[in-house]
Amino acid sequence: MSLLMIGLPGPTLDADSRRWLSAPQVVGAILFARNIESREQLEAFNAEMRRFRPELLLAVDQEGGRVRRLREGWLPLPPLADLGALWARDPSLARRAVRLHAELMALEVRASGFDLSFAPVADVAGGNACIGDRALHADPEIAARLVALYVARQQACGMAATLKHFPGHGAVSADSHHDLATDDRPWEAIVADLLPFAAGIEAGARAVMMAHVAVPAVDPQIAGASARWIGLLRQQLGFRGAIVSDDLAMLGAAAVGELPERLQAHAQAGCDLLLACDPQQVDEALRLTDALPRPARWPLAIRRLRASQRPLPPPAADLQDRWNRLQELLTDE
Repeated sequence: MSLLMIGLPGPTLDADSRRWLSAPQVVGAILFARNIESREQLEAFNAEMRRFRPELLLAVDQEGGRVRRLREGWLPLPPLADLGALWARDPSLARRAVRLHAELMALEVRASGFDLSFAPVADVAGGNACIGDRALHADPEIAARLVALYVARQQACGMAATLKHFPGHGAVSADSHHDLATDDRPWEAIVADLLPFAAGIEAGARAVMMAHVAVPAVDPQIAGASARWIGLLRQQLGFRGAIVSDDLAMLGAAAVGELPERLQAHAQAGCDLLLACDPQQVDEALRLTDALPRPARWPLAIRRLRASQRPLPPPAADLQDRWNRLQELLTDE
């Protein structure tokens, strides 16, 4: 399959963006800091894209902590690791914090005109600096429980959950944004990192994002371009939702070649949605995917990533109250 989600160059719907978003293989856009000047501007930008092509999926990364594209004008969500750290004091506090965080993230992102934030991170914390405090916990079983809670609450708030980065990025030393990444551990160690993904799938997560990580114990190919890993995800874990590549501009994807090979390898392996986040690569990605087979209409798994229309996001004062309660949980000794 050759459906694309693309990055846009700036904070306005310019001629290139309109042309790209009109392409039949493009199902949506993912926004970054370069697209955001203020909350007012962003909400107007998203509304303009909705008018231009109503069926578009609009996405952003708003995990909390370091990975927050929505900053000034939005509530400062803490990193997931802060929530998981409460488990040692009282598991019930960690569960309450996870639910509040998921509500705040999903409702505020939806209120800004997005369908989804690619969240939650389901990686097990294992020393990788790129993941670090983006992960909920270093214990796979605790991480699994908290991921399942996050998924359930996020989707109850009308936003599809995306588990990332399958089959796990937490124990890899390299940062796949900037380097080739390999997990050389034996299968017995790898399998524990699958627990949060299995729990999130059981909780109903609608999407899984693949990692640009090679796991030689299963397949020397990076996971997103591996039919073996995607087969395990579909067959052993029973996942029926949308499988999303990580950004194909990342250097970790260079393990399979340049952009033409990256697109083809991920599509052939079974990714439903390919991310081309670098605007300088969008024209090439459109040209390369134009001749590839694609469905007459978007698959149900892709359509189910649209934000639901209910419940509507609550007033800002309600969100502030939830944020205050979350801060109390995190700061009380």
